[in-house]
Amino acid sequence: MPTTDGPNRTIRIGGASGSWGDSPRAVGQLIAAGVDYVMMDYLAEITMSLLARARMKDEAGGYPPDAVQYLVPHLDDLMRRGIRVVSNGGGVNPLGAKAALEAEIARADLDLTVAAVTGDDVLASLPTTIHEQAGRGDARLLTANAYLGAIPIAAALDSGADIVLTGRCADSALALGILMHEFGWTTDDFDHLAAGSLIGHLLECGPQATGGNFTDWQDVPDWSDIGYPIAECDADGSFVLTKAEGSGGLIDTRCVAEQLFYEIGDPRAYVLPDVIADFSEVELQQIDQEHVAVRGAKGRPPTPQYKVSATRQVGFRSTALVTLAGPAATAKARRTGEALLERAARICAEMSAAPLGATRVEVLGAEHGHRPQSSTGGRDVVLRVVMTHPDRRVLDHIAREAGSLGLACAPGITGLLGGRPKTTPQIVLETYFIEKRAVPVPQVVTGTSAPIVVAIPPGQAVDPPTPAPDENRTPTGGRDSAPEDIVVPLGAIAHARSGDKGDSSNIAVIARRPEFYQLILEQVTPERVREHFAHLSFGEIVRFEAPKLHAVNFLIQEALGGGGIASLRSDPQGKAYGQMLLERRITVPGPLAGMVDSHHVELFQ
Repeated sequence: MPTTDGPNRTIRIGGASGSWGDSPRAVGQLIAAGVDYVMMDYLAEITMSLLARARMKDEAGGYPPDAVQYLVPHLDDLMRRGIRVVSNGGGVNPLGAKAALEAEIARADLDLTVAAVTGDDVLASLPTTIHEQAGRGDARLLTANAYLGAIPIAAALDSGADIVLTGRCADSALALGILMHEFGWTTDDFDHLAAGSLIGHLLECGPQATGGNFTDWQDVPDWSDIGYPIAECDADGSFVLTKAEGSGGLIDTRCVAEQLFYEIGDPRAYVLPDVIADFSEVELQQIDQEHVAVRGAKGRPPTPQYKVSATRQVGFRSTALVTLAGPAATAKARRTGEALLERAARICAEMSAAPLGATRVEVLGAEHGHRPQSSTGGRDVVLRVVMTHPDRRVLDHIAREAGSLGLACAPGITGLLGGRPKTTPQIVLETYFIEKRAVPVPQVVTGTSAPIVVAIPPGQAVDPPTPAPDENRTPTGGRDSAPEDIVVPLGAIAHARSGDKGDSSNIAVIARRPEFYQLILEQVTPERVREHFAHLSFGEIVRFEAPKLHAVNFLIQEALGGGGIASLRSDPQGKAYGQMLLERRITVPGPLAGMVDSHHVELFQ
């Protein structure tokens, strides 16, 4: 059992939320497992846009309601057991979230102190040039939030707060702040800061580290009661990843490796507000069926800038979802979608309105995202038509036409999913960088005394080194094929995980065996990935290596149709991109062919 007292104590942190909308079951599960801290992450990039839209409707909103509601049933347990909570559930309104949670604590007559970390709202601090760049007509910035680091969180815990609610911060900073508080790590202790950031990175997506979203999903038992991750952390930065005893899911180096590479870009230079972390030399060790040991993160000084997520409204959008069944359903759906757009164009002209903005027609169930290799079949499909326009009234008028599709178009239309399309603001997320010295000093607000002002080191006055693309370092030459060679899907020799950063997609490809790594280097090149995603990606593709983990990570720019809530695609975050890449064909030379598992070949055929 881990110790919790003395100089060699081990701190147990449970990752109870991977995003807004995660399960409320996790908090109780982790409390019962005996954690010291519950960490709750809510702020995916797409969530910032949703919260900005929510606050447009209600000034008291702007934070995920789950951040308060999921804690309410457990407040008494948290107080009795002395378990503390750190959450970025303050969203774009951490003081509002604090007030709501304090009202629940008072209602339950409990003695818990809630601290809010403020200072991430930099809308008034952005340089005029950024406002001019962002502003287009009335499309001024609605929100601008800097990714703060762990230092204010540590200060809030130092002050005695039982629950810490932040606004926008680096997701991994939630755990790092806990560990800086517990172990006394300083702001220039960069290897420890990198290790704590890795802990937070593995916990921040909840069960994605314990078998969720795992390539080999068939190996993961009991999704219905999946265990949320627990990091057992030591003062030297090493830790063991586990989960609640008896829970479902999987503790395996493969799952940990997938989450390690998730959305980090260059694994040698993951830029965070407190440290530039190098995860490329991390070692993973399977201790037993329920424990994986992790060590080896390295750190360098941080940059002098904060990353800023900003939102603005660029008009309105509506989405129609139409179900079709029967022969030639795909062809009928495509023609129906085209007819709806043509009718919408006529309505714009009749109203003397501007033409439609961006539009998209997809047929879900016809492998739309897999073009140009997609199927034209499918007897049960969903037509998805997205339209944008600067005037809400125009889209409201067009929405009335959707109900006529089943009467005027193809046979086999069975209904509108969700009813008549609803018009909503079209919010886009943009990324900027701002000098730390230009950002308001973060403060910890508890309500029981004056706010605590938190000093932030300025960072190094140089940008982090950008490693050269790996094709300049790695031989990519192949060899002539031989009769004993076999051709298999990439998924037979590798597993993968994909995710987003704005309009860029990250795809990590991890060899199933060390012997397969060179095949990946030779055959899964940026050029071949560009070819594979030619219908979806239009920007630069860079590949980064992590030889010690037998992995590569691709950063694919201009790949998500604008990214986040602004994208009109059905996969705006590129969640399926890793799975799609695993279908690509790879030649395995005869001497290695016997190492290929036929089961994995079948799964990705």
